[in-house]
Amino acid sequence: MDFLKISAMSGCVAVLIIVIELIRRGRLKEKYSLLWLLAGSMLFILSISRELLEYLSRMVGIYYPPSLLFLLAFLFLLLITLHFSVVISGLSEKNKKLAQELALLRQEVKDAMSAKVREKVGSP
Repeated sequence: MDFLKISAMSGCVAVLIIVIELIRRGRLKEKYSLLWLLAGSMLFILSISRELLEYLSRMVGIYYPPSLLFLLAFLFLLLITLHFSVVISGLSEKNKKLAQELALLRQEVKDAMSAKVREKVGSP
């Protein structure tokens, strides 16, 4: 077993263990962990199976098969960044809407309190 294969397998196993531990501790939601688990598993399978890695590399036109692992890892990170950008954009809109609703509710409470104070002051 060469150093690159051992390194790739170790890295994939480390990612899988970290993701599972984060899920177990409740720090990572299941819907986000699926992407990480899928990518880690896929890279691990390609790290183990040299023949599959070489076959896929030839199909894509990559001459050095381990480069395919790095390409797939890069593409995965690009996809997860895009996914999180979409999630953050949605949360930003929800946050803006909640802040506006909170401001309206505060104004209603303030107006109601002012009306109540005027009632008490106005009636003997």
